[in-house]
Amino acid sequence: MTDSSLFAGLQTPALVLDERRMLRNIQRLESHISDKGASLRPHLKTAKSIDVARALLAGGTGPATVSTLAEAETFAAAGVRDIVYAVGIAPQKLDRVAAIREKGCDLSVILDSVEQAQAVAEASSRTANPIPALIELDCDGHRSGVDPSAPALVEIGRILHEGAAELRGVLTHAGESYEVSGRAAHSEFAERERKAAVLAAETLRSAGLPCPVVSIGSTPTAHAAQDLAGVTEVRAGVYVFFDLFQAGIGVCAIDDIALSVLTTVVGHQREKGWIIADAGWMALSQDKGTSRQSVDQGLGLVCDATGNPYPDLMVVKANQEHGIIAVRPGSNAALPDLPVGTLLRILPVHACATASNFDAYNVIPSRPAASLKTWHRFGGW
Repeated sequence: MTDSSLFAGLQTPALVLDERRMLRNIQRLESHISDKGASLRPHLKTAKSIDVARALLAGGTGPATVSTLAEAETFAAAGVRDIVYAVGIAPQKLDRVAAIREKGCDLSVILDSVEQAQAVAEASSRTANPIPALIELDCDGHRSGVDPSAPALVEIGRILHEGAAELRGVLTHAGESYEVSGRAAHSEFAERERKAAVLAAETLRSAGLPCPVVSIGSTPTAHAAQDLAGVTEVRAGVYVFFDLFQAGIGVCAIDDIALSVLTTVVGHQREKGWIIADAGWMALSQDKGTSRQSVDQGLGLVCDATGNPYPDLMVVKANQEHGIIAVRPGSNAALPDLPVGTLLRILPVHACATASNFDAYNVIPSRPAASLKTWHRFGGW
């Protein structure tokens, strides 16, 4: 538990990061993937922080995954040298990609169409700097990607390989794993993800094309994968912090969640059973992702200042700067007596969405009796 005196003088709402939990989460997945014979390529989109990246990346240089070119630029400037930009590339962004590469970062892009492949080949020719590209695969109908058995896979590969670009490999993401719960279900998705990527890699190689990288990953499947044969790397991101959504589908425990929002009780509506806090949706986000799960956590689970959850106490709704806290509907738990001025911590439903509302982490150090640290984070595209 955390000594609440650490937060003395801190203005609320504030983003709090428990370094001990974070490091434990990082080590857990690193060990699991290493034991399966693959490498881990952490996704930095949740963290958006150089300090967190240094805790995540081997030597601080990579490999890494990002979701925006602003992330790629910032992390490259901080010394990260191996980055995958894991959002389908828009042709208008290729000059920016080339500029990052010219500064010494091996930045690769992903794509799933002939048009994108042609644009990458043309940009590579124009800049005389081959841009590496991975072909995105659709392994579960979740989002983007080429069917691993579709003829378009080889066609796209040839455009890259025979043009001025570089065919780096294949990449897929089992996003539908977020819709199921439990290790057994996530293991099934992990195997579906692996088979799709390995099939595509074998198809490209049979056509005489290179496929050095076979990249898969999502936080649920990364933790549940039992077999990584044929896979070179695994990507995951939110596992660094975890959140209530991941706890709700069985990937982590509540005690693994390293991120919270510090807030202050500013009022009461006692006849309604409400406690009013100064963290509204501008701090917590409006993500209600657990509403479809067996336990709805509203807009966040309420803890005391040391991080100990109150029984069935959650943020039931929020205005821009006001969070309304109440006992979970249907629960027999008592509403705690929390006077005005009481500090609370709210565990997030979705760590990425909550963290995006802040420009710094207030870090509870892993070393006992050490002072609160500040780690800056950034945004933008």
